[in-house]
Amino acid sequence: MSNNQVLILNKKQIDQKINRIAYQILEDNLDEKEVVLAGIWDRGYKIALRLKNILQEIAAIKVTLLRIDLEKENSKLVAKTDLGESEWKNKVIILVDDVLNSGKTLAYGLGVFLNTPHKKIRTVVLVDRSHKIFPIATDFVGLELSTILKEHVGVVIDVEGEEDRVYLS
Repeated sequence: MSNNQVLILNKKQIDQKINRIAYQILEDNLDEKEVVLAGIWDRGYKIALRLKNILQEIAAIKVTLLRIDLEKENSKLVAKTDLGESEWKNKVIILVDDVLNSGKTLAYGLGVFLNTPHKKIRTVVLVDRSHKIFPIATDFVGLELSTILKEHVGVVIDVEGEEDRVYLS
């Protein structure tokens, strides 16, 4: 870790936050037989995978994992998914990302599901920076963190040779 990085969450704390979020998802979906965890590539998807593993340990609920690839720099919604629409149609969708900053990424992620009927859509972020310029609300949050716009919140998760962490630089 570089000298100009301030550690916000270590590996153990990240695991605790993800575990708590998994239980919140379960509580929100007690009557459901299946949920779809839609992770925004790449860190959102990695968090969604961890959530899936925990949910399968603690509940008898089917969890479908969906990968969303977004062109975040594009001014229009350009997205690809690794599963067809039939896999999420009329189901509970839980959109997962690592950090909520402006809300653009989550807004684009939600756009993937707008033309398909669903039971409900929920959002999960590990860190909410509260700098939204898009009308996005988070349903499940690991950590709400007040930062200035010039600061960067970085998430290292499942990177070979590096310890999981959330840092501010």
